[in-house]
Amino acid sequence: MRWILSLSMCLIAMSARAQEFALRDGDTVVFLGDSITAARTYGKIIENYTLLRFPDRKVRFYNAGQGGDTAAGCVQRLDRDVFVHRPTVVIVAFGMNDIGWGLKADDEHKKKYLDGVRRIIQECQKRKARVYLCSAAITGADPAKSADAFLQKMCDEGMALSRKLGEQAIDVQRTMRGIQNKVWAYNDKLKDGAKKISLHAIDGVHLNDLGQLAMAYAILKGLDAPAEVSSVHLDAQDPKRVTVAGCKISDIVMRAGRLEFTRLDRGLPFNYGLFYALNFLFVPVLDELNRYTLRVNSLSEERYELVVDERKVGTFTKAQLAKGVNIASATGDAWQPGGPWDAQAQVVKSLTDARHDLAVAQVLANAYIKDGPLPLQMALTALRTDDDLISLQRLVAQPRPYRFVLRPAP
Repeated sequence: MRWILSLSMCLIAMSARAQEFALRDGDTVVFLGDSITAARTYGKIIENYTLLRFPDRKVRFYNAGQGGDTAAGCVQRLDRDVFVHRPTVVIVAFGMNDIGWGLKADDEHKKKYLDGVRRIIQECQKRKARVYLCSAAITGADPAKSADAFLQKMCDEGMALSRKLGEQAIDVQRTMRGIQNKVWAYNDKLKDGAKKISLHAIDGVHLNDLGQLAMAYAILKGLDAPAEVSSVHLDAQDPKRVTVAGCKISDIVMRAGRLEFTRLDRGLPFNYGLFYALNFLFVPVLDELNRYTLRVNSLSEERYELVVDERKVGTFTKAQLAKGVNIASATGDAWQPGGPWDAQAQVVKSLTDARHDLAVAQVLANAYIKDGPLPLQMALTALRTDDDLISLQRLVAQPRPYRFVLRPAP
């Protein structure tokens, strides 16, 4: 028997959202910080998340990280590196260099840090830019000891100052430390020390990819990033029993133990390439930022295969589907993207990488090619190219209808 059901219901407000996501349509965001910011990794993750989850919001991202910089030192370059972009949001992350990697952890350098924070905020407020002051990223030190260390206490004062001045603050350190505790607990169970996981490069200060993801996660949580992407709840015996949030479904077909429907989402899950989801073992992205769920009751067979737009997403038991499965990063082949949303996300990531590779090339040209017209010529061409890349990002990130097929597994 075939039923065709077209639902034009309003999108349900996601109950997990305590507040609306802080980055609004039309915002221009600048990440301001030291070498951890200049690596561009956590900034690109936040950019990709925003593109995929809020494809109708036109938000631009720029990076103003500079290796070795401090809160006080960056004030001199605010016009050149930050305000030139006319930001509406500035996300600030300093601290480690301000105390000389711990060698200058004293009241004198704390005062310089706090004075620098105050000046950054005041200059942003003059230009009506909203400020999110982040505590510094954690170091590789024992998390049980770093919770009461000078760096955390200094950053606590900085965050309190930001709030006092009417701006926002994000405690990156404490959120990252929670992730670090998981990593250390995992490492304690390993017999082979060479297999231990870390959030840091060998210097214990700069972040590796896992550490950058942890920092991006902390900032996204501080920006009130919602956990729910969208959800669909169906009954295999009754096509009229449908509950959706964050999406619309249509053209439901049930026959011979097979269920089909078309799903059009409001936004897409965050995915970042093959095997990247292994990082989610420590950083709770799937549960707290990336819930893209399918729930089906009253199924008759024990195991089902899910195929979406002819891409195999995975095989699930009847019990799993009745409880609900998060298919955001699910894949039937670890060497290939999972659902079509995963493939779209990987293309968006490539375009974002291209944007930032272009920006790095400009920085290098300005630094090392002093003579001749090349830097200016490159800058003018790069502006047009960047606009084109942003247009491509937004095009690829747009949700489109996906055809879901749930069939008994062979």
